[in-house]
Amino acid sequence: MKIVIDEKIPYIADALSAMGNRVVALPGVAIANEHLRDADALFVRTRTLCNAALLEGTAVRFIGTATIGYDHIDAAYCAQRNITWTNAAGCNADAVLQYVQAVVYTWAVERGCSLDGLTLGVVGVGEIGARVARWASAAGLRLLLCDMPREARGEQGFVSPATIADRCDIITFHPTLSKDGPFPSYHLADEAFFARMKRCRLFINASRGPVVDNAALLQAVELNPQLDVVLDVWEGEPDINISLLNKVYMATPHIAGYSAEGKLNATNIVLRKFAEYFGCEQALPALALPAPCPSQVVAPSFAAACLKIYNPHADSLALKTAPQNFENLRNNYNLRREPSAFDIKIS
Repeated sequence: MKIVIDEKIPYIADALSAMGNRVVALPGVAIANEHLRDADALFVRTRTLCNAALLEGTAVRFIGTATIGYDHIDAAYCAQRNITWTNAAGCNADAVLQYVQAVVYTWAVERGCSLDGLTLGVVGVGEIGARVARWASAAGLRLLLCDMPREARGEQGFVSPATIADRCDIITFHPTLSKDGPFPSYHLADEAFFARMKRCRLFINASRGPVVDNAALLQAVELNPQLDVVLDVWEGEPDINISLLNKVYMATPHIAGYSAEGKLNATNIVLRKFAEYFGCEQALPALALPAPCPSQVVAPSFAAACLKIYNPHADSLALKTAPQNFENLRNNYNLRREPSAFDIKIS
């Protein structure tokens, strides 16, 4: 089969070739209708809009997006054309958790505060938000959780976005992006939300850029210079708000989920769905990562070990120094390893 892939999806080209397919690798933003006329399958990331303009008149029967988010896929059009698609739900949940851990631990050290007794608000308690909540509870933080779709299904233990804004010292956003339905997340953090955020000291968004109204956030930071903001995702990527960039505590180019483990998970998930769809499971190669070198980390605490493994300030400095390189920094990111890959010794 002919298969077109985003050239920045790691590990996938060799796997598909080993299965006997003809692979065409292109930059995600450059994939066009002409490349897909005789293609059986397409593998993308978030920068490729899978809609009628891209897919009409093509032979594509299967789309795999090696991402958790899928708002770049026109699901209604795919259903109309009988095109099967899949995302990689949960693939990089531990990578985003690692990012949040590193940000919070760094912030606590640099601001000279203990996490014990602080209240963390998690907005969006899916694969990622649930992991963040479990870690935060173990780290001594109080928790408030907000997930309006889950609450509407009758699940207990959730509070409103307004309560999160009112009562939390740290707020981290992890919802999926939606503009429609009963609980749209687009601009969920808006001017009214930030106006209530009197107590918050650290605000993090590592979900999707438009979940947060960036203009309203800039105004909030200007009104409260003591508010530390960490943004991994931005409205208008890669053309981000430079005024906001210059005022945030940390700024990274949409790489919170960019661990080697997360990327391998994503590739394995979409490859497995591809093999199931085309009935070629027996030909699917096994993909694995080598151990990191060195493989052992010695530190006085788990928090210190996490910061030895990953320093988010390095990624922030790279973006703040050259914001025009947003896409290059993202596309050529040196995939980090997660704490689970290491033998951590506490001493």
